[in-house]
Amino acid sequence: MLTALSRTQDIIEDSGVAGPPIELVHLYYDEWPTGITVSRDGRQFSNYPPGLDANNTNNGSNGRYTVAELVGNDTEKPYPSAEINNPPGGAINYSTYPATGANYQNYLIGVQSVVLDTLDRLWILDTGRALTQDGTLVPASYGGPKLVGVSLSNNSVFETIIFPPTVAYADSYLNDVRFDLRPEITESGKGVAYITDSSSEGRNGIIIVDLGTGESWRHLNAASEVRWERGFVAYVWGQALYQLPGPDQPLTTLLFGSDGIALSADGQDLYFGAVASRYLYSVPTARLRDRSPTSELQAQTEIRNHNQKGVSDGFETDTNGYIYVGNMEQGAISIYNPGNASTTIFVRDPRINWVDTMSVGSDGYLYFTNNQLYLGKALFPGTDRRKRPFSLWRVRLPENGTRVGLQ
Repeated sequence: MLTALSRTQDIIEDSGVAGPPIELVHLYYDEWPTGITVSRDGRQFSNYPPGLDANNTNNGSNGRYTVAELVGNDTEKPYPSAEINNPPGGAINYSTYPATGANYQNYLIGVQSVVLDTLDRLWILDTGRALTQDGTLVPASYGGPKLVGVSLSNNSVFETIIFPPTVAYADSYLNDVRFDLRPEITESGKGVAYITDSSSEGRNGIIIVDLGTGESWRHLNAASEVRWERGFVAYVWGQALYQLPGPDQPLTTLLFGSDGIALSADGQDLYFGAVASRYLYSVPTARLRDRSPTSELQAQTEIRNHNQKGVSDGFETDTNGYIYVGNMEQGAISIYNPGNASTTIFVRDPRINWVDTMSVGSDGYLYFTNNQLYLGKALFPGTDRRKRPFSLWRVRLPENGTRVGLQ
């Protein structure tokens, strides 16, 4: 009997690996990253949100940056300049009570996402919010929440779109953005941006921006599909995730709403999902661009459920039409194939913990940040268990997939 029990080679086990190999690209030793975007010529940009990590918060004298260009294997430099990353007096206005996010329109306060459009212009999505040292997320002030366009040719700002408080509320958390620059979809002919509001405190939804006029509006406001699911518990590396919303606030299940976002390869549909949900949804983009009196009702009516995809943060699309979604409970990235409505594992690796943001490069690789979010102070037991360095990886896309161009 002991001989039989010792034959462990007969016992099936999980290899922990599937799909193509992942390749290490960059190590983050200083600030904690979320976003990644890669230009046509290979320049790489990340952002470091002070709304999720107090170490990233600029207090007026610590020289923190909320956007940087990656240099070499383990170095970053503030982008597009150190000055724009250092608002006078810092990211938080302590002269108000309670404290609020600084209202500078010409400085970056708390960037949650950086994305290159099909013209290779860098867009910076600023929440206007930051954490105090005790972990309080301050509300935004008008001028803080904005979308900033930067030209890579001269590293200068060419456009700043300020969101009114009726679109980006004080308790909104602007999370991720995608662009469709086709001229025929708007009267201005400059295309649109679609943005998720993932707020744990406020009203989740999708924000739409006309890039020609600068006008913005909301759709799917507080719809159940953009909200966190009641009682939702995720598990990453065997750990159940419970949220600590702020100082002296009770333990709760995850409250992260609509986060990941991706356009279909033809621009006809917008895919989205909440972190605190395993379901993938889409809505026709024409319904989001509609501003008629019944547009909100029609948009909510046409939301489609594409079944479970796993626990995801960021989404991405390639020229195959595949929708890539993080699958943190599996240590993986999954693919949703609209052609046959299936979700399958694309790549799985024991080194993957929290795939935050993905970016398809023109080189045929999918880049993704791996940042240990689930080990941060915002989740039980409320201590920072992350271990530097955080990491950026890439994996070759299937079937010669590459970056989608909607223009």
